[in-house]
Formats: sequence, structure tokens, C-alpha cells
Amino acid sequence: MAYIASIVEGHGEIEALPALLHRLAASLSLPSALRVAPPIRVKSGSFLHDQEYFRRHVELAASKAINYEGAVLILLDCDDECPAVLGPALLARAQSVRNDARFLVSLAYREFETWFIAAAESLRGKFGLPDDLARPEHFESIRDAKGWLGRNMPTGYDPVQHQHLMAKAINIDQALSAKSLNRLALRLPLLLQD
Repeated sequence: MAYIASIVEGHGEIEALPALLHRLAASLSLPSALRVAPPIRVKSGSFLHDQEYFRRHVELAASKAINYEGAVLILLDCDDECPAVLGPALLARAQSVRNDARFLVSLAYREFETWFIAAAESLRGKFGLPDDLARPEHFESIRDAKGWLGRNMPTGYDPVQHQHLMAKAINIDQALSAKSLNRLALRLPLLLQD
């Protein structure tokens, strides 16, 4: 059974990431069962800029992963950062903390919720979203994906309430049109290899 210990920044991702990873694994027809430990939630600013905070959380995730012969997934929103710069830098920092662990850094461009916008048509009529909801042409350029969802929902979008439910409801094939999710899907099988 493949094991993933993960680090996330949002409260909603604690439930949403495991749901999404299980769906990705199924869509990729990965041969083994997947066990996703409850994610370790970090404060993004501290994780990115406080070396001791970073080290402590990476060490914890790596210890869990190594215990179960698994790997560590670090998933953050890249917001306005360049993922081609931030991702390799975070990977190098994590490997310098624990060079005996396997790591994958995945940066949602711009936010985790961008992946939901990529699959907007599959969310039509759900969670109060309109029946004619359409994905914007340049959906990956939307800086406030949470706000975009909220403006289309009568009661607004709450990551803790909606994120895991949307992760379970989206059409994965549509969501994979988001380049950052597609990169995660392509790298996930490599992360889970023995």
C-alpha cells in the first residue's frame, strides 16, 4: 500500500487533499491502494520564510513517510509566485532537511480552487452554483479563485465546508486541464514507486 504524508496550508485541504489524491489515483489506475495520512497544516508565510518552522514540519512529515516506506507531498498555493522558481527551491530545502525521504512539491496555480474552476461545468447545479456555470477562458489567470466560486454561490464559498465536497464532485478529466493539477497527476505515480 502506497503511503503519502502531506503538508498543506489551508484548513479545507486537510479533508480535500486526501479525497483528491484518491480520485487521482483511481483515474490513473495506479496498481496499489493509496493511504493518505491526515495532512499537516502549516502557515504558508512561516513555512516559506522561517527556516526552523519549515524544518520542523518537513521533519515531521518525512518521519511519518519513512515509517511507512512512503513519500511526502508538499502542496501549497503559489498565488503570485513563479512555480518554476518556488517549486524547485522548496524541494531543495526539503531534501536538505531529510535527504533520506522522497518528496514532491506541488504548487496549485494560483489556488487549490483553480482546479475546481477548471472543472466548473461538472459543478453545475451543485452547492448552489448556477446550472449554466461555465469555466472562464483564462481561468488560470484568476487571482481570487475562492472569490470567483463565492460570487457564483448564493451563500458564498467556505473552504472548510465546500473544498472536500467539491474535490469529491469535480470531473477529474476536466480538472486536469489546469496545468498545475496535471503536473501533480503526472508526478504522482513516480512518487509512489518503490
